[in-house]
Formats: sequence, structure tokens, C-alpha cells
Amino acid sequence: MVKSTFTLPDALWQELDEMAKELGKKKSHLVSEALEYYFDMLDLRLAKKRSQELKEGKETISFEEIAKEYGL
Repeated sequence: MVKSTFTLPDALWQELDEMAKELGKKKSHLVSEALEYYFDMLDLRLAKKRSQELKEGKETISFEEIAKEYGL
């Protein structure tokens, strides 16, 4: 676990505080959950972008290359 300090806009901090109280969770827990969700969404966007690029023929990777890379 790493401690961090960051700044939030007042309205966002207020909403975080209210949600934490309502849900009975620590603000740090809610921020961690929110970041995990956000990063999952970014991963999905990147996967879709890469998939589209593959469809457009920009780059392809063979199964053999993947197997070699991951020791399959």
C-alpha cells in the first residue's frame, strides 16, 4: 500500500465525502475502486482501438509470436 497526496476540486471532494458516509466506506477505498474502474475502461478503449487497427491491417501478430513471448 502506498500513501499519496493529491488535490481534488471542492465539488468532487464533497461528493466523495458524502458517498463515503452514505456507503460506510473510507474515501481512500472509494478512490481506489473508482481508479480501478476507470483503468478498466481505458484498457477496454485501448483494446478496441488496437482491434480496429488490426482490422485495418496496420499490424498483426501471429499466434506463434504470442506463444513464444509468453512461453506457451
